[in-house]
Amino acid sequence: MKVLVIGGGGREHAIVWKIAQSPLLGKLYCVPGNPGMAELAECVSRDLSDLPALAEWAKTEGIDFTVVGPEAHLADGIVDIFEEQGLKIFGPSKAAARLESSKSFAKEVMVAAGVQTAKAEVFTDYALASAYVRKHGAPIVIKADGLAAGKGVTVAMTQEQALAALADCLLDQKFGGSGASVVLEQYLAGREASVMAIIDGDVVQPLAISQDYKRLLDNNEGPNTGGMGAISPTPVVNGIPMETFVDQIFRPTITELKKRGIRYRGFLYAGVMVSPEGYVNVIEFNCRLGDPETEVLLPRLESDLLQHLYAATIGNLGQEELVWSTEAAACVVASSAGYPLAVEDGKEISGIFSEQDNCRVFFAGVREKDGALYSKGGRVLVVSALGKDVLAALDKVYTAMAKISFAGMHYRKDIGS
Repeated sequence: MKVLVIGGGGREHAIVWKIAQSPLLGKLYCVPGNPGMAELAECVSRDLSDLPALAEWAKTEGIDFTVVGPEAHLADGIVDIFEEQGLKIFGPSKAAARLESSKSFAKEVMVAAGVQTAKAEVFTDYALASAYVRKHGAPIVIKADGLAAGKGVTVAMTQEQALAALADCLLDQKFGGSGASVVLEQYLAGREASVMAIIDGDVVQPLAISQDYKRLLDNNEGPNTGGMGAISPTPVVNGIPMETFVDQIFRPTITELKKRGIRYRGFLYAGVMVSPEGYVNVIEFNCRLGDPETEVLLPRLESDLLQHLYAATIGNLGQEELVWSTEAAACVVASSAGYPLAVEDGKEISGIFSEQDNCRVFFAGVREKDGALYSKGGRVLVVSALGKDVLAALDKVYTAMAKISFAGMHYRKDIGS
């Protein structure tokens, strides 16, 4: 079949890399893609701000199946638009994608579904929100209600940090309309894990569990980012059966959405906090695969990703089980100077290597010019590897990362520690 992948980051590079291995694949396209994806597929330049025109192009081109990577296009309704043209596409509808595009909506659904989550209040007024912070004190979590590329969350350990985060959203409009409403949330102690599943509206097939490292700097210091590395599996969830996440998080959520007339089909990602006592709370929902978690999950997946996603789209999920490698995986992100704020890009990259010993490079923000590769944006590339355990995988990753360089390059040295 002819398959189209929407997106151009590290997550989409990993998706393309995995789909390219499928015997079901005829031809693979990417919009917009990147230089790494261009080695596996035909990258097409199309205006992603005009989704109806993109759907028309896909129909004319004879695209049989589309997979959407980034959350922004899901929130904009790309699935609805493609389906109106009779095109098969994997991902949640615009209404279902509100689980990610509105944190207040997600919180409302979780509470109604009986999903364990932190207590929260929603504010649009700085004076009222700041009064709430002064009354309840810190630590407290401040979240921009809308999409903010993984950078709209502040875990404020002091009242001053909390008030500054509120000012960023409600006064300075740092996140535009996404920060016009904020969710003030109870701080939860513990360790985070990323729990994802493929859902066809009824059937839930969980993916292997992973752990993302959000903070920019070693020792989990510095600002939140879109993710600086990941491992799979993770000891955070040791002793918690997968059925616990399916029965207590995924099924209640999709059941509650059905009550509201919303059928959920796509990836669903629950970021969970596991307390020292073993209690599980959902921090947030995402309606797509995590990044960089995708870069450790898909190398571990031994079965056919394309087959699973197509089956979910036509309502046959569960006919084939997902098969996972017993090996562990780890990845580390190299970012530009200044990330996650203003970045210095356009820096020439050296030391990129072809896949070797189950270690590979996924391009996140890379462009090509005259045969050379240059940084483009905040997160530039992701080095991922398999190993007999997480430490063995990380040894491969850090050995390879030490050979790659560009001006201002930054990466954490303690992923998996």
